[in-house]
Amino acid sequence: MSVVSGVTVTVPATTANLGPGFDCIGVALKLYNEFKFTRQEGGLTIHVTGTEAQRVQTDESNLLYQAFVKFYQHIEQTPPTVKIEIKLGVPLARGLGSSATAIVGGLVAANQLEGAPISQSQVMELAIAIEGHPDNVVPALLGGCRLAATSGAGWEICDVPWHKDVVPIVAIPNFELSTKEARGVLPTQVSRADAIFNTAHLGLLLRGLETGNGQWLKTALQDKLHQPYRKALIRGYDVVNIAAVSAGAYGMVISGAGPTLLALADKLHSKAVEAAMLAAWQEEGITAYVRSLSLDTQGAKSF
Repeated sequence: MSVVSGVTVTVPATTANLGPGFDCIGVALKLYNEFKFTRQEGGLTIHVTGTEAQRVQTDESNLLYQAFVKFYQHIEQTPPTVKIEIKLGVPLARGLGSSATAIVGGLVAANQLEGAPISQSQVMELAIAIEGHPDNVVPALLGGCRLAATSGAGWEICDVPWHKDVVPIVAIPNFELSTKEARGVLPTQVSRADAIFNTAHLGLLLRGLETGNGQWLKTALQDKLHQPYRKALIRGYDVVNIAAVSAGAYGMVISGAGPTLLALADKLHSKAVEAAMLAAWQEEGITAYVRSLSLDTQGAKSF
């Protein structure tokens, strides 16, 4: 490929952890941010549209631009001056991988502008290094449900089959929870019993997602590494959880670091679960956006 004058990249939202899969599993969802990069003379310009656009940095501190620059540092070249146009579709600081979309978007755009001098796997390695963990950036780049494990020198990425009857339902509240705060409440050590519990439940989760076995999923979504500590930071968590399960959900987990909550249900119960989660948060005085989503299977796309 040759150097091009401009590129547009769309990157899907992601939900990570899925209960016991802390920092290692994530899923791409059909909710997107779009980033358009155009070479230009003069200085950097960033224009943002969409909900919460006014909250996005429009200078060199912008995470999308920082990832863009990291790419050029990696290939030991000076980054070109660009105009960046951002269309926001993924809520900020809600546990749906908005930062991962920026990291992946900046790296993919830079790679495409320069004629793809590095491979997709190298882009992925850079994205993980910037983010610090793979659970959001890997599915944002590759699509689907992905499990990531270190292999010494790099990462092994496993595509996790997702049964067509398992519906992810996101409940996005009108308040934020920073990843830093959510990580700050976690213990630095866990017991052997809790480690064994999560190992077993992650294994069951993978089989439950593949087969659509509801009983397995009901058990598998339990976790002892992060959710018992984080749920106290999310107002109404227990009420929404009870409502979701009572309406037919297999279970409910925290999406990423939160505060978005994710329920899994079958197609028969998904609408009832949506309504129950929305009503439960309304009773707590919280406005929320609740929606059943489909999996994105393509990941980041450029054109």
